[in-house]
Amino acid sequence: MDKVILEIKNLSFRWKDSDSLLLDIPEFNVKKHEHVFLQGPSGSGKSTLLGLIGGILVSESGELKLLGHDIKNLSRSGRDSFRVDHVGFIFQLFNLLPYLSIEENVMLPLSFSSIRAKNSGKTKIDQLKETERLLKSLGLEEQLAKKNPVTELSVGQQQRVAAARALIGNPELIIADEPTSALDSDLRYSFLELLFSECKKAGSTLLFVSHDSTLSNLFSRKISMDEINNNVN
Repeated sequence: MDKVILEIKNLSFRWKDSDSLLLDIPEFNVKKHEHVFLQGPSGSGKSTLLGLIGGILVSESGELKLLGHDIKNLSRSGRDSFRVDHVGFIFQLFNLLPYLSIEENVMLPLSFSSIRAKNSGKTKIDQLKETERLLKSLGLEEQLAKKNPVTELSVGQQQRVAAARALIGNPELIIADEPTSALDSDLRYSFLELLFSECKKAGSTLLFVSHDSTLSNLFSRKISMDEINNNVN
C-alpha cells in the first residue's frame, strides 16, 4: 500500500485583509504515485491551496505535511529549499525565462537543488542528456532547441518545456496549475498522456488542478474543492 505523501488536517487560510476564511479543509490526503485531479471554479481557493502545499503561503492554523514534514514549521528559506528539492511546478503561464535557452530553462532547478541535480546525473553532460531526453519524450523536436523559449515557441511547445523543468531531477510531487487552459482539446489529451508517462518514470505523484472537468476521467482519482473545503460557495 502506497504511503501518504501529502496530509492535510484542519487547515484554514484567510488573506490578511479579509474577515472570512478562504480555505477551511478538515482533511485531504494524497498517496504516493497517485494522479489526482482537483477541480473547482475560479475563486474556490485552488491556487491558494497549491501555494500552501508549495510553502509559498503559510496557513493560519492546522497541519499540512508533505513527505512527513509540517511545512508551516519551516523557515521561509527552509520552505523555499524544501520546495525546490521535492516539488516540481507547472504554472498556467509557464514562467519561462526568455534570456535562457530551452535547455537552461529546464535545468534551472538543478542550480538550486543538489538533490535534483544528483538525480539527473553525475556530471553536467549527464544532466544535459537527461534534459534532452525529457524534451524529446515530451514531444519537443530537437531542431527547436536553439529557439527562444518565449518568443519563438508555440504555447504547446512552451508547455512541454515547463513540464520538463518540473520533472527534471525526479521530484516526489508534481503540481500542475491549469497548465492546459490555453490548449485545444487534442493537445490537452496528448500532453496529459506524455505527462502521465514521465511521472511514472520519475516515480512522481501528480496533483493536477483545473476547472476543465472533461479531463477528469483520465485520472486515477478526481475530487472537487467543494468536497474538501467547507468554504466553497
